Amino acid sequence: MGMTMTQKILAVHAGIENVKAGQLIEANLDLVLGNDITTPVALNEFEKFGVNKVFSKSKIAIVPDHFTPNKDIKTAEQVKYIREFSKEMEIENYFEVGEMGIEHCLIPEKGLAVAGDVIIGADSHTCTYGALGAFSTGIGSTDMAAGMATGKAWFKVPSALKFILKNKPAKWVSGKDIILHIIGMIGVDGALYKSMEFVGDGLKYLTMDDRFTIANMAIEAGGKNGIFPVDEKTIEYLKEHTTRKWKSYEADEDAEYDGVFEIDLSKLRPTISFPHSPDNTKEIDNIGDVYIDQVVIGSCTNGRISDLRIARDILKGKKVRKGIRCIVIPGTQKIYLQALEEGIIKDLVEAGAVFSTPTCGPCLGGHMGILAKGEKAVSTTNRNFVGRMGHVKSEVYLASPAVAAASALTGKITDPELV
Repeated sequence: MGMTMTQKILAVHAGIENVKAGQLIEANLDLVLGNDITTPVALNEFEKFGVNKVFSKSKIAIVPDHFTPNKDIKTAEQVKYIREFSKEMEIENYFEVGEMGIEHCLIPEKGLAVAGDVIIGADSHTCTYGALGAFSTGIGSTDMAAGMATGKAWFKVPSALKFILKNKPAKWVSGKDIILHIIGMIGVDGALYKSMEFVGDGLKYLTMDDRFTIANMAIEAGGKNGIFPVDEKTIEYLKEHTTRKWKSYEADEDAEYDGVFEIDLSKLRPTISFPHSPDNTKEIDNIGDVYIDQVVIGSCTNGRISDLRIARDILKGKKVRKGIRCIVIPGTQKIYLQALEEGIIKDLVEAGAVFSTPTCGPCLGGHMGILAKGEKAVSTTNRNFVGRMGHVKSEVYLASPAVAAASALTGKITDPELV
């Protein structure tokens, strides 16, 4: 029986010819990733192993991004802990304030993830790098510690779902709308511990940023990972960002899938995820009037330059509605600088938005935009669970940058075609 893309990558890294769904394997790792929340816990476990060095100084990346710049004494102490560890272990890929970014925007930008890699990260949205044709998945802090010490991790080989994306999406339909549509269709556990494989002629209409967004939210459907085939756009991105060698894998024609779904992108409409679950989705035409207090444009899901350009295209020359807080957070310092050079920051600030340094910030209810009781936000982030962005009686509506920007102008969830 043939193998999927993910299964082929895992077989190579396990040093065996074939793997099948459900099989337990130990695989060599190309990158181990952690942030300011998960790494301190991992370091506590690392110390218990009794080792005095990491398996590789270049294959570990630590990025303080959730509560940084440090929001209080506790977070300052946590970052100090991992900063000192990174210095002691001579970890090459430690990125902090001034060179940092939201980890899942920064890692591809730095060329640290390439096609064919096996990557683990102590953050659930590590699945982002599947956009580049890598197997990447989120793990716990204990597994991060073991990965740092040994360069290996064990996996149960996942079965797979195939999503065939067809045709060209409409102007304001982006990767965010596509993945929200899929999650709404299959549910938050519809891909539980499965690989979500995205194929089809519709891929040629998706930018790399669209693909990062889709792969990023595979976890919101319960997926072990999301993965895209390597095509011309992927190769162009890799050549621009890295000199590392990479390898592409294609699924065998007789690969087994637990389910196959065809999605006509031309028929999709801007999609919003209502509280309090990512699969509680509705199309923009079927929502009625939902008034809001805040808009957040950013995060590891939608903080890339194309996302900021979309927001600028909608907001330029207009004004954020009085009383609406519109917060824009670029994913990395490079994206921030590019937005500055393109005049995006000027256009958005003149429209009434505020800009933040790169940070996860409000996405997890950390800082830079916490919601009070009864408040509602349209956010380009990835989760809208109870209390996710603040008070347990606040509400988060997940949407694309286009819907978020349009909503900032009107004070209610709005179709970008109407502004």
